[in-house]
Amino acid sequence: MKFSLIICTYMRPNSILDLLNSILSQTSYPDQILIIDGSTNDLTKVAVLKDDFRNLTYYAVPPQEKGLTKQRNFGISKVSQSSEIVCFLDDDTVLKSDYFEQVFQTYKIHPEALGVGGYITNETQWANVGKCYQPKINEFYFDDWKRADGSRFVLRKKLGLDSNCPPGYSSLFSHGRSVGFLPPTGKIYEVEQLMGGVSSFRKKVFDSIQFSTYFEGYGLYEDADFSLRIAKKGKLFLNTAAQLAHNHEPSGRPNQYQYGKMVVRNGWYVWRVKNPNPFIRDKFKWHTITILLTVIRFSNTFTTPNKKAAFTEALGRFVGWWSLFFNKPSSNE
Repeated sequence: MKFSLIICTYMRPNSILDLLNSILSQTSYPDQILIIDGSTNDLTKVAVLKDDFRNLTYYAVPPQEKGLTKQRNFGISKVSQSSEIVCFLDDDTVLKSDYFEQVFQTYKIHPEALGVGGYITNETQWANVGKCYQPKINEFYFDDWKRADGSRFVLRKKLGLDSNCPPGYSSLFSHGRSVGFLPPTGKIYEVEQLMGGVSSFRKKVFDSIQFSTYFEGYGLYEDADFSLRIAKKGKLFLNTAAQLAHNHEPSGRPNQYQYGKMVVRNGWYVWRVKNPNPFIRDKFKWHTITILLTVIRFSNTFTTPNKKAAFTEALGRFVGWWSLFFNKPSSNE
């Protein structure tokens, strides 16, 4: 399969070099690498062009094209006509040597797939405990593996508000478990949501679907919106053998107050993509969980070292939730 790789970046020259060096060791090398840079200086341009990375083209986008979703759509417009698959990677990821090979193996096994996601290995500690294991209240168990469950999920279990869907699926009241809750089994799982920074899609998908420009700047949950819309048209899969590390570079991220607002408002938007006409019980659960998570984040003001970040994010969440009663998000497409 011929494939193009789009890397959208902002002010992370060192991180993107680590990614490009990991691409050099791939068993399947991209036919086209598109660097779509929204940085306010030339440091990324100098970094990526100082070495001769094969098949790489660099674009510094104009101001009107800056922001994650706009940069992705810009990159899509530059994809080679001969490419069959378009891959996306966050600029702070590092790949295992067979990442692309495993992704394309998934397309061969599942020719009906419209998209395939990769698997992040450095965020969660899992343990294989077998089929007869009875998980504790503070554990999550799936497909013979367990991991620790965060306090927010433990409390939701106690209140009967946990997701009723497997990882990678969104319930009718949203607030589901992401593909990060799939264990490292080496298996391929069907899902309806992929993480945008470790994803790939058939090029034909973009003939009818683009990334929504509702998600400005940092673009939180833009990947959930995009993959949910694709899942209505066909199948998506995640291959846990297509592995990479995500290093979560802190630069280029929004302040905690804006992040808190985005969590709630963008979360509401994505919920309505999945369930545009929710029943009262779904509305009740979405709002209850949103308030509960805001309270938990506010409590971190007293329990974590970074008290200011916890408080400002909680404030942003509350303001975002309150704003829904006066100014609900709407699609501008």
